[in-house]
Amino acid sequence: MPGLADTTVRLLGQDPLAGRLPTADQLRVAEILDGAGFAYLEVSGGGCFDSAVRRGIESPWERIRALKARTKTPLGLALRGRFLVGSRPADDDFVRRFIASAADNGIDVFRLHDPLNDVSNLRGAAAAVADAGAEFEAGLVYSPGRTGETTALVDQARELPELGAARVLLHDPTGSLQPHRARELVTGLRDATGLPIGIYCQGSAGNALAAALEAARAGADLIACAIYPIALSLHRVSGEALAEALTGLGLDCDVDVTALWHASDLVDDYIGDEPVSPLAPRIAVRAAEYDLPAGLVAALDANLRAQAQGDRLDEVIEELVRIREEVGWPPLASPIGQFLGSQALLNVLSATRYGVIVDELRALVDGKLGTPPGSIDPAVRRATALTADPETEEAAAPPLDEVREQAEGMAASEEELLLLGLFGDQAEPLLRTIRGRSSGDERLGVGGVDQVRAERIREVVRIVQESGIGEVTIEEAGMRVSVRRTEEAAPGARPVGSLSAEEEAAVPLVARSNGLVRVEAPMVGTFYRASQPGAAPFVEEGSAVTRGQTLCILEAMKLMNEVKSDVEGIVRAIHAENAQPVEFGQLLFELEPVDGLPAL
Repeated sequence: MPGLADTTVRLLGQDPLAGRLPTADQLRVAEILDGAGFAYLEVSGGGCFDSAVRRGIESPWERIRALKARTKTPLGLALRGRFLVGSRPADDDFVRRFIASAADNGIDVFRLHDPLNDVSNLRGAAAAVADAGAEFEAGLVYSPGRTGETTALVDQARELPELGAARVLLHDPTGSLQPHRARELVTGLRDATGLPIGIYCQGSAGNALAAALEAARAGADLIACAIYPIALSLHRVSGEALAEALTGLGLDCDVDVTALWHASDLVDDYIGDEPVSPLAPRIAVRAAEYDLPAGLVAALDANLRAQAQGDRLDEVIEELVRIREEVGWPPLASPIGQFLGSQALLNVLSATRYGVIVDELRALVDGKLGTPPGSIDPAVRRATALTADPETEEAAAPPLDEVREQAEGMAASEEELLLLGLFGDQAEPLLRTIRGRSSGDERLGVGGVDQVRAERIREVVRIVQESGIGEVTIEEAGMRVSVRRTEEAAPGARPVGSLSAEEEAAVPLVARSNGLVRVEAPMVGTFYRASQPGAAPFVEEGSAVTRGQTLCILEAMKLMNEVKSDVEGIVRAIHAENAQPVEFGQLLFELEPVDGLPAL
């Protein structure tokens, strides 16, 4: 008789659903699910932390504490091995202190998987979970490459019992697990490890439910699910449908389906009348066709559209698949999929393969993130070696003691230091919001009760900016807001993101008639002048720079991309503000070459 693990609360806390339900109603959903008979409630993970930091309203730690105070069912947290909840691997001390903080805040079950399926990367986290007195669920990522991957996964699984795993969890982020393969893997993993086997799967066209039922018939003792409106929106396994199907197969489970429908009614009030856009049919079809995570395809599509290249999605996807083969067929679980996607975008949009290499992909090729399942193409190794910059920092989270020295009073606790270490400058607005609440400052945009309204207003402005709609009005709880688009512009001005005829053909480094060299943004992203909070800027006006020296960082798709100088010269002007978004082709710096001649 399989038990069920519910993922509703986690999915409500991450994109694309983050912010759709007020926190009070999310807590009410958790209270209903608490009495439904689940083995545990998975309430947080990398997506939740990322969404919380970017929205800057509510601490992910506060959320876990609030859930723990209202439930008795064990709470679970999904972690990406040494990456924890971020996109940079952390050292063992950082991992240990993060897991200890999570356990102190109320996490009972840790679902750990390494994005490369390199089990050796789980050792430090597994030991930390044991020290915290929590349960370690060992995840293995199913992401088809050259083969069905059964043999490779079973070989990795043999090492899990010695790490103290209570269960092996088969994790399918791409929705590509077929029912027959689910049976094969459940049987093979159980025989190889002697451990109970669980399954986390997703997929459209009923594939996820079919795989879950076949896994249950093969002896899986735990199946992840979500309540119906969440499952329908995000192509997950519906807890209501799963429980009833298991009963029909004679595999009774103790989950109260009536309680699930009650929770579904509450959620339906907020997401029942509109589709969840990141899983639009066009995106879901591409994801299914190429065995890719739908969220990754959506991110690629959004990035291309922002650069007026929306018709090149298939080209970028094909390049991503090619890159994956060249770097050893790594699984496409987050954040590895984002690394490969960023490189695919650069290769396609620059019309040069590996002319610029994403630092995280370089770290993967260099073995700093672990060992991928297959071999790495020698040509890619040569490309990374030829473009290596000895002065470039490794793509890893800084040691926590170093973060503490540089925090300069920004963090008031270790859990806040952990956020700074994992997310850098991105975490500062959230921490300022927390400080504002603690000081009683409840002005709009600072924190407190009006912060939710501020977030809603920003969302309406974004809709008007991105959709072309002339006017949007919302009225809720005594608040009425109207946002209108104006077509008038100051003389000589043009819309943000548009380019003149001369600039459309420009490359990031462009010579001007006055002898200065323009350094333009090679992508849409957030502009950062320093490597992390408290650090000195890479350059100042008047700084001398050498060829290849880092000028700034652009954050895009959760990745930090260095912008470097292609000339030796002097920084004469800096045109972007720190931590502000910039558009493709936007002027960032003007440099004066030391020989007085423009670079060609």
